[in-house]
Amino acid sequence: MTDDRLTASGIPIKGCYGPDDVPKSVHGALEAGPGRAPFVRGAYEGMYRTKPWRIFQLSGFGNPADERERLLFLLRQGEGGIIMEHDRNTADHLYDVDHPEVVARREDVGLTGAVIIGVRDYETILEGIPIEEIYTHPGGAVVQHAPFALACYWTVAKRRGIDLRQLAGTGQSDFFLTYVGCITKQQIPPRAGLRLNNDITEFCLENLPRWVPVSIAGYNGADSGLSAPDELATVFATAVEYLDALADRGRYRPEELSHKVGGVNFRVGMDFFEDIAKLRAARKMWSDLLEQRYGIGDEKARQLRIHVVTAGSALTYQQPLNNIARGTIMALASVLGGVQSLGVACYDEALSIPSEHAHQMSVRIQQILQHETGIDAVADPLGGSYYLEALTSELEARAWESFAEIEGQGGFIEALDSGWLHRRAARRQSEQWDEVENDDRLIVGVNCHQIDETPFEIDGFQGTTDAWDQAMGRLAEVRSSRDGVAARRALHELERVCRSDGNVMGPVMQAVDADVTLGEIGGVFREVWGDWEPPIRP
Repeated sequence: MTDDRLTASGIPIKGCYGPDDVPKSVHGALEAGPGRAPFVRGAYEGMYRTKPWRIFQLSGFGNPADERERLLFLLRQGEGGIIMEHDRNTADHLYDVDHPEVVARREDVGLTGAVIIGVRDYETILEGIPIEEIYTHPGGAVVQHAPFALACYWTVAKRRGIDLRQLAGTGQSDFFLTYVGCITKQQIPPRAGLRLNNDITEFCLENLPRWVPVSIAGYNGADSGLSAPDELATVFATAVEYLDALADRGRYRPEELSHKVGGVNFRVGMDFFEDIAKLRAARKMWSDLLEQRYGIGDEKARQLRIHVVTAGSALTYQQPLNNIARGTIMALASVLGGVQSLGVACYDEALSIPSEHAHQMSVRIQQILQHETGIDAVADPLGGSYYLEALTSELEARAWESFAEIEGQGGFIEALDSGWLHRRAARRQSEQWDEVENDDRLIVGVNCHQIDETPFEIDGFQGTTDAWDQAMGRLAEVRSSRDGVAARRALHELERVCRSDGNVMGPVMQAVDADVTLGEIGGVFREVWGDWEPPIRP
C-alpha cells in the first residue's frame, strides 16, 4: 500500500497488521476476557448470548397525545423501553409557550419534540404505558431541564401508586448538549448545572436504586466536532467532576457513586473499526480511572454501561434511502463494540421528524441483527484482531493525552468556561467540512455518485401544525384550575432551597405536583443563578 490512510480522528492506518503491532501492555487486558476488569472485551461474561442489547429509540413531536401514540407504536414494534424527546423551543430554555421568544417562532413549536407544560402532560403521554415494567428515559437532555422532566415522570409514578424504588431508567442532563452543541439564549452557568446533577444523583441514591441519574453524552460532543479520543477524554473528565464534587459532600463512598455516574452515551458513526475500538477503549479507561484515581477495587463497581445512538449527522437528505444502509453499518459497529442499549438514527432524519415507517425500520435493523446474523453468539467476536487491538490501544493512549490536557485547563468545567473545549471542537469540525468540500472524504450522494433525480423519493413526516395553539390552551387551563396558593408556596420553597445547600429535587417534585409549569421553574433558576455567558467569540 502506498496511499496514506487515516481514521476519522486522524490516526494513521497501515495496510496490514500483525502480532508486533499489538502492544504487550494490553495482553493482560485481553486475557481477562469479557466480564472481567478492565472490561475491554465486554461488560459481562455472556454478553448477548445471555442478555441482548436493549432497543431504545428516541421519539417525540407535537402534542402529548402525539408522543403517546408514537411511543406505544414503538413498543408494539418490539422496542425495549422508551425515550421521550421534548420540544427544544421550550424545554431547552425553560420557557412556557407564551414566552415572547416562543411566540415569535410558534410555527416551529412541536417540530423537535413534544410540547410539555407540566405534570398533566406527562400523565397524558404515559397513559397506557406500564412504566413500572419497562426501562425509560423521560427526557431532560439539557441540564437545567432535567430536574423538571424527572420530577414530572416520578410524580406520575407516585400518583399511580408505584414505589419509586421499582422504577428503572436513565436521566441525561448532559453538559455537551447544553454548553457546547446547542447553546441557548438563557442557560444557567455550568457550576449551577453541576450542582443540579449532583442533587439528582444523591436523590436517586436515596430513593431510586435502579435509576441512572445522569448520562454523559459523548454523542453531543462528537457531533459538535470532537474526535474519538477527545470524546472519550471529555466524557471521563465530566465524570471526574461529578465524582469529585459528590465526594466533597461526604455522604457516599466512591463505590456507590461510580455506579450512578457510570452510564454514558457515545456516538457511533461511519468509521467502522475506529468506533468499535472506541467503545472497547472506553470500558478499559473507566475501569482503570476508577481503580487508579479513586482506589475502587470492586470490579463490579468499575463496569461502564454504554448506550449508543448512531450518528444522525452521518445521514444525508440526498438519496435518503441510502441511510438505511448507513444505519445498519453503524448499528453493527455498535454491537461489535459491546453496547448495552442502542438507538438507530432514522433514515429520514435529515428531512423531517422520523416517520412511523422510518422508526419501524430502525427497530427492524436491530431485530435483524439480533435474530438473523449470529453475532450474538460470541462475546467480543473481533477480539484479537491485530488491527482492532492496535487501534484500541492507540485510541486509549490519545484519549489519555487529551484527558491530561483537560486536567491542565483546570478540569472539564474550567475547559467549558474558558472556551478551550469550544475551540477544540470547532477546529475539528471545520477540518471535517473541508475534507468533504475537497473530496478528501467521500459521501455517496453528496460529493460522489450524485444524481439529479431519484425514483425513490420519500415525503418525510411533517408532524403537527397545532402544537403551539393546543399548548396555549393547556397552559391557560393549568393556570386557571390549579390551586394558586399551593403553586406559589411551592415556588417560594424551591427558590429558598436553590439559594441554600439543600437538595433541589424534593422541592421540584412538590412544585410539579402543585401544577407549577416549566416556565415558572425556569424563572426561579434564572433568578437564583442568572444566565451563562458563552465563551464564544465571532
